Amino acid sequence: MQLNLAVPSPLQYFSSLVQSDEHFPLLEAAVSLAQDEYPDLDVEQVLGDVDQLLARLKRRLPADAPALQRLRVLNQFFFHDLSFGGNVNDYYDPDNSYLNAVLRTRRGIPITLAVLWLELALGLGLNARGVAFPGHFMVKVNLPRGQVVIDPFSGQSLSREELAERLEPFRQHSNLPDEFEVPMGLYLQSAQPRDIICRMLRNLKDIHKTQEDWPRLIAVLDRLIVLQPDAWPEYRDRGLAWAAQGEVTHAAADLETYLAHAEDALDIDAVAERLAQLRQGKH
Repeated sequence: MQLNLAVPSPLQYFSSLVQSDEHFPLLEAAVSLAQDEYPDLDVEQVLGDVDQLLARLKRRLPADAPALQRLRVLNQFFFHDLSFGGNVNDYYDPDNSYLNAVLRTRRGIPITLAVLWLELALGLGLNARGVAFPGHFMVKVNLPRGQVVIDPFSGQSLSREELAERLEPFRQHSNLPDEFEVPMGLYLQSAQPRDIICRMLRNLKDIHKTQEDWPRLIAVLDRLIVLQPDAWPEYRDRGLAWAAQGEVTHAAADLETYLAHAEDALDIDAVAERLAQLRQGKH
């Protein structure tokens, strides 16, 4: 019997991680996103580095430390002693989305900082979750005396008034009438691990799309489609990226998939026209 010892591709490895929502390894899946950019990346090494941070953190706390003390020591360690924080100088650097780079530079965007912080918080036994707040990912901790919401970009704890203030631009942008008051709790619901990885990939997608970096964009869209096979607009976007590279066969297959499923989409005619052009040899 012949053993198949072939090493899985980064996409195959990622696919194996994200099969089940029940056992979704958030940190490992987040680290693995960097394999497209860093092909020699040792994911296990990065996970080990985070484990070492957790071990250092645990040595600072008595085993029976109450939750509030654990949270204070975590924030002191993460934001002050290690100086993790937002990359204000180069917010749109793709490295801000790669956890191996964030661990090295201690700079990132809210969601990557949140993933690292959450791993440490959960390792300390805190009841912590990510929050897909509009425009800026947050973390929250449930304590015996209430909930704390923290901005992982700055380490700041945010009051309800400050959260409402941050929501205002999004309320205006969505043209919600003043009397249509969405309860704050809806914006503070826990983000599921799959949705967190999806948001990380969409950040990269926006960067590569803006830069018209088609090969990197396609690699990100490959992952998004593995993560959410029914997200039909991702097939459209990948098809258009393939078309931009002159890969007509791949482009046509993706655009056909989109047109077959996106029945009520406003851009169906435009996409059908682009597909017709490709078939006529107009790239």
